[in-house]
Amino acid sequence: MPPVAEPVAEPIVEVAGLAPDALPDEVLRSTEPRVLRGLVAQWPMVRAARQSDAAAIDYLKRFDHGGMPVVATVAPPEEAGRVFYNADLSGFNFRREKIPLAVALDTLRKYLGDPAPPSIYIASTTVDTFLPGFRAENAVDFGARDPLASIWIGNRSRIPAHQDVPDNLACVVAGRRRVTLFPPEQLENLYIGPLDHTPAGQAVSLVDFHAPDHARFPKFAEALRHARTAVLEPGDAVLIPSMWWHHMEGLEAFNVLVNYWWRRSPAWMDTPMNALMAAILCVRDLPPAERAIWKDVFDHYVFDYDEAGVAGHIPDTARRVLGPLDEARARHLRALLLKRLNR
Repeated sequence: MPPVAEPVAEPIVEVAGLAPDALPDEVLRSTEPRVLRGLVAQWPMVRAARQSDAAAIDYLKRFDHGGMPVVATVAPPEEAGRVFYNADLSGFNFRREKIPLAVALDTLRKYLGDPAPPSIYIASTTVDTFLPGFRAENAVDFGARDPLASIWIGNRSRIPAHQDVPDNLACVVAGRRRVTLFPPEQLENLYIGPLDHTPAGQAVSLVDFHAPDHARFPKFAEALRHARTAVLEPGDAVLIPSMWWHHMEGLEAFNVLVNYWWRRSPAWMDTPMNALMAAILCVRDLPPAERAIWKDVFDHYVFDYDEAGVAGHIPDTARRVLGPLDEARARHLRALLLKRLNR
């Protein structure tokens, strides 16, 4: 059987000339990914990284208060930076260690010249908690949005394709990263693993992007036809809209990314993943005829919901969860769900 010809991913649309203190709202509201070249190129962190990896490490250590350990994901050299499962998906190919940030940074410094170091990856660490003062010198103005800022530090890494519910602005501030994106509708073609047993909280693609097994994952070729990719240099950023699949690779011996997550829905709304899990528990394994009925019910009350459709037969004061949700109604609904689930 001849080898499968890999489709060539399209480049992510690029936008240049933007400033971190004047991001256009239409960019932050985009439902399509965008590479923002040079967005944070003038950050002191980026300038230090362009000087050297050691200078970048020293810059980060300036803000380390040392008050609590970070969580480092550590894997042996033969994993080549891939954060993944073990062979039968019963566990993972890495271990997690709680260590002081300064120790993690010094260890990364020690391995800078090693051609086959162990993988060390400090993932999704809250900037304001662990590096107080960093954002004052390295800032992005999001206007009325109040995003969660996280930092990701490590050597060469490969993070399997996964989704996040929030919108995401990811800024490369040291090293280089390759990002490969897929539209949300490529779910079926990416061969997603378990929902409730994941390497880092989100379900991930089981396909090894460096060596895809097309016999085992034949639909992945179709996913690749919809892929978009870019290599980001220090100072570049990528906007990843909600629920776009993203595969992230740290390409250098030292890589740092700062990202910002925000949602377009109110803070009191729960994540839709909770609804998915509840639907698996309550709906998925019903007899086919009953499941079809409930699909119609979900369409009526959720996906095609028309509030005007209930206005004629339920008074405003009696609509409860059928009226517009607000914080009080959400709190009532959450309490009702907890009571029912814990019966």
